Amino acid sequence: MMPASLRLLFLLILMSSEIPLSAQEGEQVKDLKESLAENGNEEEELSDFAEQLDFFRKHPIDLNHTHPEDLKKLICLSPLQISSFFKYRSLNGKLIDLLELQSIPDFDLETIERILPFVTLSPASPYARLNLKNLCKQSSSQIMLRYGRLLEQQKGFRNLAGSRYSGSPDKLLLRYKYQYSELLSASLLLKKDAGERLFNGKPAIDFISGNIALYKYRRILKLIIGDYSLQFGQGLSLWSGFSFGKGPDVTSVAAKDAGLKTYTSGSEGSFFRGIAGTVQLFGKLSCSPFFSFRKRDASLKVMPDGSIGLSTINESGLHRTQTEIKNRNTVSQQVYGLVLQYSGEQFSAGFLGYRSAYSHAFTNAGPTYKKYHFSGNTLSNLGFHYNYTFRNVYFYGEVSRSVPGGNAILQGAMASISPRLSAVFVYRNYDKDHHNFFGQAIGEASETANEKGAYLGLNFSPHSHWKLSVYFDYFKFPWLKYRVDSASSGFEVLAQLRYTPTKKLQVTARFKTEHKQQNPDAGSIATTLVPLLKTNYRLECNWQFHRKFKSRQRIELVQYQKGEKNAELGYLVYQDLDYSPLSSKLSGNVRLAYFNTPSYQSRIYAYEDDVLSGSGSGGYYGKGIRSYLNFRYRLLRSLDLWGRYAFYFYPDKTVIGSGLDEIRGTQKSDLKFLVRYQF
Repeated sequence: MMPASLRLLFLLILMSSEIPLSAQEGEQVKDLKESLAENGNEEEELSDFAEQLDFFRKHPIDLNHTHPEDLKKLICLSPLQISSFFKYRSLNGKLIDLLELQSIPDFDLETIERILPFVTLSPASPYARLNLKNLCKQSSSQIMLRYGRLLEQQKGFRNLAGSRYSGSPDKLLLRYKYQYSELLSASLLLKKDAGERLFNGKPAIDFISGNIALYKYRRILKLIIGDYSLQFGQGLSLWSGFSFGKGPDVTSVAAKDAGLKTYTSGSEGSFFRGIAGTVQLFGKLSCSPFFSFRKRDASLKVMPDGSIGLSTINESGLHRTQTEIKNRNTVSQQVYGLVLQYSGEQFSAGFLGYRSAYSHAFTNAGPTYKKYHFSGNTLSNLGFHYNYTFRNVYFYGEVSRSVPGGNAILQGAMASISPRLSAVFVYRNYDKDHHNFFGQAIGEASETANEKGAYLGLNFSPHSHWKLSVYFDYFKFPWLKYRVDSASSGFEVLAQLRYTPTKKLQVTARFKTEHKQQNPDAGSIATTLVPLLKTNYRLECNWQFHRKFKSRQRIELVQYQKGEKNAELGYLVYQDLDYSPLSSKLSGNVRLAYFNTPSYQSRIYAYEDDVLSGSGSGGYYGKGIRSYLNFRYRLLRSLDLWGRYAFYFYPDKTVIGSGLDEIRGTQKSDLKFLVRYQF
C-alpha cells in the first residue's frame, strides 16, 4: 500500500493539475442532507452546502490567515479538529507546506484528503492587490437562472370557484453573485414560487433578497448591508437558518457557529434584513452589533377584547391564494442587539443580548399545551456560550435566558480517546417557558423549550477500512405538546457500520429506531398516551466500476407502529447510475426506485441528486415507482446547462395529493433547467 505521505503528495499533484475533485461531496454530505430533510428543512436551505463548497474551490481558505469561523464552514472538520489546528499553528507558526497537516493531532489522512480541495497557503495579503482595476479584472461573477414546474395540472390551477392559485405553475429563481477574493461580495436573488404571480403589484417580484459585504478591512472583520444570518454558540440564544443536529456523524451535534454571514438562500423564512458587522476591539476581543427590520407573514385574528393578535409566523413565503396574499407582510419585525466575543486558540466565549419587537402581540390562547407559549409583542434574549480545549477533550456549552420566560442550558464534551475512537456527550435542559424566535439547538422538538435530554455518541474505526458510528439520545418533555396531552418521554438509537475496502467500493449498513409517546387515535379504547415506534434498516453499496461510471444500490425497510395497532411494514429499493467523465462536456445520473409503504407515517427519506443549487431528499411513501434523470452540459468554458426530469408513478391511485395540490391520474412529474454564466 502507498505510504500516507506519498498518497497525500499525489493528491496535491492532482489538485495542481486542476482535475475536478468532489472530496467533500460524498456520503457525509448526503447523510446530513437526509437528516435535515427528515426535520423539515427546505430544499433551498439544503442547497447552501453545494454553494459553499463551490465558493471554497474557487477561493480556497488560506490556512495561515484563517479564523475558526472559516474552518467551521468545512463540515468534515469537527470542533476538536479545528481547535487542534489552531493550537498547532500557535505553537509552530505558519504552515510552510500542506503536508504539515499530517503532523496535527486528530487529523487523519481521510480528513486531510477531504479538505485539500478547499484550502491553500498564500503568504500575500489580498488587500495588497486591491485597486479599481483588479476589482473588475480579478473578481468573479456569476448569473444563474433556474426554471421548474410540475407537468401535470394541480387542482389549484383549474378555473375553480372559490380558493385557487392566482399565478402560473412556473417556478423561477434568478441569482447574481459578485466576489473579489475574500474581501468583497455582493448578491441579488429574485424568486417566484409555483402558484404565485410573476408581477404582483408592489413589489413586482414576490421575493427579492440581496446584500453587499466587506471583509477583513483593518478592524472591520465583517460588514454586511442587506440580508444576513446570525449563528452564535450552540443555537440556544441566536441562530438563524438551519443547523445539523443528530446524524450518522456524531460530531455534528456540536454546532459550528459561523457568526455573521451573508444570506444567499432562496428560503423566505429565517433571516435578518438590515445592517450588521463584526469589529475587532483589541487583541482577541470582538463585537458584532446588528439591526434588522422586515415584514413577516402572519394570520391575524380579533381577540375578545377587540385587539389584534397572532399565534404564529408563517415561514413558507408562499403567496398563491387570496388568503396567503392577504396574510403577506401583515406583521413588522424589528430585531437589534450585540454579541461580544473572545476568540482564543484554546478558549473562546461570548455574551449576547438582543430584543425582538413585533407590531402585533402573540397570543397563547387556545389548546392547553400552548399555556407556556410566548405572549406579547416584545421579547429579550440573553446568552453566554463558550468552548475550551483541554488536551484531547473539547468542552462546549451555552446558557440562555428569555425575558419574559425561563432558561435553557446545554453542556457538551467531545473527546478523542484514541486515534480510532472518539466520543461526544451532550446534556440539555430547556424550560417549558423558554422563548426564542431564533433558536436551533440540538433537540427532538423543533423549539428550544420544554425538553430535557442526554445524548451519547461514538465514532470507532477498528481498521482504516471500517468505521462504526453509534448514538443514543434520551429525551423527556415535562409539559404537554401538540397531540401529546401529558408529560412524555422517548429515545432514539442509531448504529451505522461503513466498510470501505478500496476508494472505489463502499458498503454501509444502518439501524435506526425511535420510541416516542402520543395521544391515542380517535375511537381507541386507550385513555393514556400510547407508544409510537419507528425503526429503519438500511443496506447500501457504492461502487465505481469504471473510471466514467459509478453505481449506488440501496435497500431500506421501515416498521411503524402506534399503540396496539398492527405494525406498518414498508420498503424502498433503488438503483443509481452516475456518468462523470473527467474531460467530457456531458455528465449526468439516473435513478430507478420502487417503494411500498402503507402511509405517510412510514415514509422513507433518500438523498436525491439535482441541478446546481437544488438539492433535497425525497420522502417516499405509498406504492409506486420513482425515477429521475439529471444532466450537465458545458456549452462554453463559462456557460453551463443543467437539466432534470423526475416522476412518481402510482399504479393504484387515481388521485395524487390533496386540496389545491391534488392531481388527477397516476403520475406526478416535474422538469427543471438551470443555466449558469461565470465571468
